[in-house]
Amino acid sequence: MVSTPFQLPQRLLHQLFELDADCAEALWALDQPAHRFDREAMLRDTLAALEHLPQARARFRKKIPPDLRPTFETLEATVRSSLNLHEAYNQAPGRDPHSG
Repeated sequence: MVSTPFQLPQRLLHQLFELDADCAEALWALDQPAHRFDREAMLRDTLAALEHLPQARARFRKKIPPDLRPTFETLEATVRSSLNLHEAYNQAPGRDPHSG
């Protein structure tokens, strides 16, 4: 796959990154003391991000140039099949599942 930044839908990619960051922030907030954040607001914001994610992902996929779509589909399948839920917190301080 040879692509330039101009071939990828940058605005839509940015939207996906923002939604992903919202979800990561929500997971981080769950590890904080209960009084530190408004958990109701975090839940509302997280659910809103999760609700928007499928539509944002679909818009992004539609804007991928046709000649790059097969490569993206293959890469997505490869990444999804190699995800390990036990590694979700590997880089979160104090949450490394291998540290006991």
